[in-house]
Amino acid sequence: MLENCYRKDLIEAGCDEAGRGCLAGSVFAAAVILPPDFHHPLLNDSKQMTARNRDILRGVIEREAVAWAVAEVSAARIDEINILNASFEGMNTAIAELKRPPQFIAVDGNRFRTALTLPYACIVKGDGKYADIAAASVLAKTHRDEYMMRLHAEYPYYGWDRNKGYPTREHRLAIRRYGLTPYHRLSFNHDIDQLELF
Repeated sequence: MLENCYRKDLIEAGCDEAGRGCLAGSVFAAAVILPPDFHHPLLNDSKQMTARNRDILRGVIEREAVAWAVAEVSAARIDEINILNASFEGMNTAIAELKRPPQFIAVDGNRFRTALTLPYACIVKGDGKYADIAAASVLAKTHRDEYMMRLHAEYPYYGWDRNKGYPTREHRLAIRRYGLTPYHRLSFNHDIDQLELF
C-alpha cells in the first residue's frame, strides 16, 4: 500500500511525467495534491496498472484531489531544449497551474530543476511509493495516451494507438517506410539500425 505523501507536515504536490522515451509526440507532466486521507486500492505506479484501471483512477483523482494540473511540452520544444529540460519545464508548469499552491514538491526520479522557491525532494521510483506521485503518473500517462490517440487518427501508419510513440519495431519500420511526421522529435534517433536494440 502506498503512503499518502512524503511530507505529511506540509501541503505536498506529487509530480511525474510521461513520454520521455518516445520518438514522437509531446511529453506530459502532472502535479497532484491529494487529501490527507486519500486511498484507492487500484492506485499504483501507472506503468504497473492496466489502461482500464488508469482511466478509472483518472476520474477519481480529478474529482477528489485538492488540486491537480497537467502540462504538455511539444516535440518542437523538446528538440529546442532537450527532453530532460522539457520534463522539468512541464513539471514546473503543472505546479504553477495548481489552484492551491503547495508548500513542498515530491518529484519522481533522481533529478529536478526549478525556479520556484519551494523545497522539493527527488524520489527514485516514487510513483511506486507515494500516492500523490502515483496519482500524478496516472494523470500524465492518461492525458498523454489520449493525445496520442488523437495523433493516431491523423497519422494511422505508425501504430501510435498501440505504441504511443515509443520506439517499438513497428514504429521504427513505419518511419523507414513513411518518413517523419511533424510530431516526431527530430533530436531523437529514428534510425532503423537501432532496431537491433529491441
